[in-house]
Order: sequence, then structure tokens, then C-alpha cells
Amino acid sequence: MRGAEAVRGAGPGPGARVLVIVAVAAEAEAVERAGRGDDVVVGGVGPAAAAAGAATALAAAPVPYDLVIAAGIGGGFAGVAPVGGLVVADEIVAADLGAQTPDGFVPVTELGFGVVAHRPPPEVARAAAEATGAVLGTVLTVSTVTGSAERTAELLRRHPRAAAEAMEGFGVAEAAARHGVPVLEIRAVSNAVGPRDRAAWRIPDALKALTAAFAALPGLAAGAGADTDPAPPDGQEP
Repeated sequence: MRGAEAVRGAGPGPGARVLVIVAVAAEAEAVERAGRGDDVVVGGVGPAAAAAGAATALAAAPVPYDLVIAAGIGGGFAGVAPVGGLVVADEIVAADLGAQTPDGFVPVTELGFGVVAHRPPPEVARAAAEATGAVLGTVLTVSTVTGSAERTAELLRRHPRAAAEAMEGFGVAEAAARHGVPVLEIRAVSNAVGPRDRAAWRIPDALKALTAAFAALPGLAAGAGADTDPAPPDGQEP
């Protein structure tokens, strides 16, 4: 698998056309083992690479996709998403898109431009969480993985519903929104968000959980519509 090259999973899909964006080949292999037949693209690590990979695949598709899924492994917040567990996003948030000020972090929306969050169609997110046994909550997209207790506490202060963090979801959501396609994010938890401890990571277990999640997914795109409106800034009602 090279760059943003799309590959076909084994067997026919459930009916809807689903595009899955992952960061690395191991995640693509885990998704394909589920045998759903979704199109899988290895977009690369980080929001920019993920956005480019997703946008390229969406633009090149001979037939429009019904749903885009950002998928892979990620960190789970302690007490919310355990290692080896699953998280489905009901909100996808760019947690470090903004500015540092003497008074703390200011999201780009408060600077007067851009968006920092996208919301998957609620019925699709709920169906995915129920089918897979996942936690339903906010998934944060970061460009720098959290590695300290102080950073973890800061993120939870700003995003009290955070269940997981990863590096690609917001980029995929931005590309999907530009193409008018609904988005979903699914994360299998490989480690706890916080002080960096590689000995505690459980990447093989998380990849197995990712395969199980995709094997359990129903035909998610049915009724998904094109609900691609960005979410309001954190703490504000739509």
C-alpha cells in the first residue's frame, strides 16, 4: 500500500459505498480482515496527510461515496475508554487548532475564522457504537500526541466529553465536508492518554479490536444523509 492508494477489501460490501481512511498499513489490514468490502485508503499520519488522502480518494471516485470513516488506533482517556476498547465519535474536534495566548489556548473559532469540530450523523454514530459496544463521545484530533499528565488535564478541561485522541479524524472530516459526504470516526484504544509509557501500549490488541468493530458494523450509510455542517465551538449550542 503506497500513499493514498485505495485497496478493495475481500467480498462485496453491505450495499452502501463506504470509504475508510487510515494512517498506516497495519490499520488498513485490520479493517480489511473484517471482510466488509469497503474501500480502504492509507492516507498517512496527521491531519494534513489524512485530509489530502481523503480528498484525493473522494475526488477520484467514479461513483460518490455514501459515508467516509476515519479509523485506526488511538489513545483513550482513563476512566472513559479502556485500553483494548473502542470509541465512536459523536463529535470530531481539532484540539490544537488555534493560538496560545498569555491567558491560555484560544481555538481558531474564537479568533474569528475556521471551524474546530464536525459532528457525524447522530443516528449513524449511535448505531455504530451500539453494534460494536463502543463508547460514544468526543474524539480529539491532535498534531502532537499527548505525553504528560498536565497536557491530559488541560485537554479534559477544554473538552470534558473527550473519550479518545488520535491524529487524523478532523482532517478526514474536513475533506468529507467539502465533498458533502457524512463522516464517522472509529478508534480502537491502544494506550491511555497521558505520560508516555510505550511498555503499556497494546497495539496488537487494538488492531484486533478494530477488526472486530468493522465486522460488527451494520449498513451504516442507510439514512446517513449529507449532514456535514460543522459543529459549533465547544460549550455552545447549535
